[in-house]
Amino acid sequence: MKKISSSWILYGVALLVVVGLFVFVAANQSSSADPKMDAFAQCLTDNGVKMYGAWWCPHCKSQKELFGKSFSKINSIECSSPGSNSMNQICQEAKIEGYPTWEFKDGTRVSGEQSLEDLGKKAECTL
Repeated sequence: MKKISSSWILYGVALLVVVGLFVFVAANQSSSADPKMDAFAQCLTDNGVKMYGAWWCPHCKSQKELFGKSFSKINSIECSSPGSNSMNQICQEAKIEGYPTWEFKDGTRVSGEQSLEDLGKKAECTL
């Protein structure tokens, strides 16, 4: 039986690492944020829009998914500590009654999942 030299094993491991890196880079590039959505989300924040939500709220999750990675640019206030369903002091003082709640610079609010178009109209942002 032939012995496999240690150099061939190292070459094999190196090849697997390189292939893995290519797959990792390709996966991250395909899931990168959309520049137009980034600009839209930033416009909402720049125009004083806030979203109050809770980690356990399925409607908040759906709302976040509409923005994808661009949601990181939204001024989002988490109303519950991880692992807890109780409302924190910030959201109690803001008198939040449901999730998600979107608040605009003029003080008006809308509750529930909102379309990007409706948020844009209210905040004067275009997508």
